[in-house]
Amino acid sequence: MRFSVRFNNDLPVERYPELAERAEQAGFDAFWVSDDLFLRSAWVLLAAAARSTHRIQLGTCIVNPFTQHPAEIAMAAATLDELSDGRALLGISSGANDFLSWIGLRPERPVTAVAETIAALRRLFSGDRCHPSGRFVSGWTSEAYLRFRARQIPIYVGAMSPHMLELIGSAADGGLPLLLPPEHFAEVIRYVRKGASGAGRDPASIDLAACIWCSISSNHAAAERVLREKLAYYGHAFSPLILSRVGVDRAEFEPIRQAMMVDRDPERAMAMVTPAMLRLGVTGTADELIPRLEDLVALGATHLSFGPPLGPDPFEAIDVLANQVLSHFR
Repeated sequence: MRFSVRFNNDLPVERYPELAERAEQAGFDAFWVSDDLFLRSAWVLLAAAARSTHRIQLGTCIVNPFTQHPAEIAMAAATLDELSDGRALLGISSGANDFLSWIGLRPERPVTAVAETIAALRRLFSGDRCHPSGRFVSGWTSEAYLRFRARQIPIYVGAMSPHMLELIGSAADGGLPLLLPPEHFAEVIRYVRKGASGAGRDPASIDLAACIWCSISSNHAAAERVLREKLAYYGHAFSPLILSRVGVDRAEFEPIRQAMMVDRDPERAMAMVTPAMLRLGVTGTADELIPRLEDLVALGATHLSFGPPLGPDPFEAIDVLANQVLSHFR
């Protein structure tokens, strides 16, 4: 079993080295940070975390080739890998359409874009001077190569849609499927295996991180509040496939999005999050989390990844996860 923790890029910079150090001490294998638009840069946050840790792997979760050119992704990832002595993981995907629309981007053929970016990144990491080909990655000359040595950094694909899940199986070293709710893993693994089969790959060779949202605390009300806040901010961007797992229609998030993003009234937005929406994550104690994780392991999950908000006190949540959840599965 592998275990990792994931954080949004919405905390003060100084928190990330502290959280990464605590996660490393607690026995986690990887520490992931998102790169959502108009929040803090994941590259800078992970670089800060690299200076305070020695063993734990450090990954983006995720960056996308629409707001960052693949050449710049390769530069940043290889630099982080050098800084961390080979501990970088590169999580990429196409990004959320709703958030990209803020800057006038309408990404076309997102799966193709990510697949061609993976191919380009692997060429750049290998030192290959042959320019990549494809619809999305085009016009590169023989001068498009890294001027310093890099290794083949493991590439993970973030996914919610069926085609992007298949891309994990066909082309990636690992996957970051967002499991909202955790039980969605049964659907996810079916698509990943389909993609692997089509590419002649062994699904067991792919590090598929079962990415869940949780909020762990002995104070149930406090735990639920911070999960409500995350759902109020991100829920409108989830795919219909995800929401259908808990019987929620995307239109139900529209008044929440209006209150959160337009009216700037987070309290009203959080109050509109329903019990069904809360089922997208897990709220409460470790005893409430473990049974739902056991279902994932029974389905074949070998990497459990715990994501935002973790809890009202993320340091406490890391300790609880380490002492009760990680020890249980190990």
